[in-house]
Amino acid sequence: MRMFPAMRVKITGLDPHQQYYIAMDIVPVDNKRYRYVYHSSKWMVAGNADSPVPPRVYIHPDSPASGDTWMRQVISFDKLKLTNNELDDQGHIILHSMHKYQPRVHVIRKECGEELSPVKPIPTGEGVKHFSFPETVFTTVTAYQNQQITRLKIDRNPFAKGFRDSGRNRMGLEAIVESYAFWRPSLRTLSFEDIPGIHKQGRAAAFSVIHCFVSNCVTV
Repeated sequence: MRMFPAMRVKITGLDPHQQYYIAMDIVPVDNKRYRYVYHSSKWMVAGNADSPVPPRVYIHPDSPASGDTWMRQVISFDKLKLTNNELDDQGHIILHSMHKYQPRVHVIRKECGEELSPVKPIPTGEGVKHFSFPETVFTTVTAYQNQQITRLKIDRNPFAKGFRDSGRNRMGLEAIVESYAFWRPSLRTLSFEDIPGIHKQGRAAAFSVIHCFVSNCVTV
């Protein structure tokens, strides 16, 4: 299924004339498995993580594209799909349920990404930069563990149209939204060393997250 909420990023400081791939993978945060304790509304460690699955890479469908093209748009990963089926042959990113993960965004100069593949490790070295953000850590679930989050996501998730009730009291929903401060994340900009071949153009290169997860649970 598609990951919701989708991760969206904006990149600045690229060479406008250079070609780049943009890719994402999702890596475990730790080696633990978790369970949700309802009476305390907390996630607790339930044991060791399941055996790791072969890593997969999502290559943004607009890749490769010029630095100018990437910088003029908000880059959305809304077509990225997740599954907990270890036998998946559709190219979805495979994750274990009840584990913690973190997405990583990769900016790869074209000549460094000629061997880029959904089933091969991300290349390393000059011309490749990797970024991750603590705001995007999430726990995978097969069903939401909080009724308010369930209701919020049914109303906001474009893929949950069949669950929505057009007659629902919207004021109740807005109260839920307001109770979650992370619904409207602030713009965060992080600086990094210039990728070789990037013109400084009088400023440091920067990578900005403009949208993070609404909650720290993603269904698989």
